[in-house]
Amino acid sequence: MKKLFSLFPRCWFGLVGGLALVSAAWAQIDQRLPDLGDGSSLSVQQERRLGESIMRQLWRDPEVMDDPVLTAYVQTIWTALRASAKDLGNLSAELDESYAWDLLLVRDRTVNAFALPGGYMGVHLGLIAVVSNRDELAAVLGHELSHVTQRHIARMQDSQAKQTPWLVGSFLLGVLAASRSPDAANALIMGGTASVAQGQLNFSRDMEREADRLGFSVTTHAGFEAQGMVSMFQKLAQASRLNDSGGFPYLRTHPLTTERIGDMQARMGAQATSTQSQPGTLEHALMSARARALMSTRAEEIEGLIHTYQQDAPRETNRLRLASMAYAAAMAFAQQRNDAQAADVVTKLQSWVQGDARAERSVRWLAADLQRRAGQPKACVDTLMASDNERPEVLLKAQCQLALNDATQTRALVQRLQFWLAQHPRDALAWEWIAQAYAQNGQALQAVRADAESRAVRLDEVAAIDRLRAGQTLARQLAQKGQLDLAAQQEASIIDARLRTLEQTRLELLRSR
Repeated sequence: MKKLFSLFPRCWFGLVGGLALVSAAWAQIDQRLPDLGDGSSLSVQQERRLGESIMRQLWRDPEVMDDPVLTAYVQTIWTALRASAKDLGNLSAELDESYAWDLLLVRDRTVNAFALPGGYMGVHLGLIAVVSNRDELAAVLGHELSHVTQRHIARMQDSQAKQTPWLVGSFLLGVLAASRSPDAANALIMGGTASVAQGQLNFSRDMEREADRLGFSVTTHAGFEAQGMVSMFQKLAQASRLNDSGGFPYLRTHPLTTERIGDMQARMGAQATSTQSQPGTLEHALMSARARALMSTRAEEIEGLIHTYQQDAPRETNRLRLASMAYAAAMAFAQQRNDAQAADVVTKLQSWVQGDARAERSVRWLAADLQRRAGQPKACVDTLMASDNERPEVLLKAQCQLALNDATQTRALVQRLQFWLAQHPRDALAWEWIAQAYAQNGQALQAVRADAESRAVRLDEVAAIDRLRAGQTLARQLAQKGQLDLAAQQEASIIDARLRTLEQTRLELLRSR
């Protein structure tokens, strides 16, 4: 799957990696972009379906994850940038309502992020781990958001239609082929005559420049510091040095990093007080540590986090670095099932972040999760009693209440998740936990439907249809036994309606192939 993500920087609508995470701003304000097309050949709905087609492949990979804590942190930045884009007129009401705007995390050490058609956004853990502050992360997401709001995939189709009709299709085929044959995927994506390929490279540079210009405006208008963009460029230059072929600029799909640093400095002008990376917040330091811990899956990597904490923490005077090391070490101890050491580190961490409300909340969530892992679900629930009603707290508390296996707690959990899902119906993890809660509560029909919904949200229509058909069978069996009460009858009606909808969706997908 890592081979699949390594292909994204070659795609022409902003799947940006290595040298292409945040692209160049214009040094001259009167420079104009060429006509990139208006996207009329690909409707908004078609673009959404194209993104869904790719997402169906990505959701099946174990490296794609939904960590509620990290996702919530990135989502706050993503939401602020979307609001800024709407305020500036870059994001139309139609796109805002029609696109998915889903975030996914990828357990990968590379400094990378990518945008998919239809508003899907992916962020590698390596990017979160390397950025020093929210401003640098916002610089990346603002650039990617601009690729989406400007509909570069649709406009690319307009531009290339007169030369070749296979561009969008070859990209999609390349994604589908990547898991089986990376070389074949490269050929599908990069194939074609030299003249057409050169045209695609030039066109990509134009799109990158547009994404730079708008991304800069969106990011700064949202309140993020402009110098975060230059410091991000400098990190990219370091991260991509070994992968830089040194080719001439006109042979690249994106402008040279050195060019982009200079252009961004010129664009920033007096707006920036410094081009150096600014100190981050305690919350960001903790989230960066969480990313490092989550992507450390090998025994030696986990041991390395612990060793760094034990060796460096006693001499560390910087509060952010100390908290970051401790957070990562606590997660590493938990991975080793050393619960006592993990709890001891968390106790120290709580004192180090005292006075910072957002950092205190993050550490509280960590403490509760470690209590759950240590087989202390009651302590976990108690730790979360005073927490805010945010997604990490809702889902973490759900896991702890499920582990209690107590009828009163389960009924309370069902009510809470029902309320949450009424507001957030596309939360796959919430559907998973409520399915388990329904099962504990003896509501078998509701459990089957919730399981189906969790699969449907992840675009696995085949599995969702299978579960809904199983629900129909169960409803008939309950009716024959006289056990289909009013609530179960209502649930059976919902299952019938959802099954018709998903079967129609599946039929349309088969017809479009």
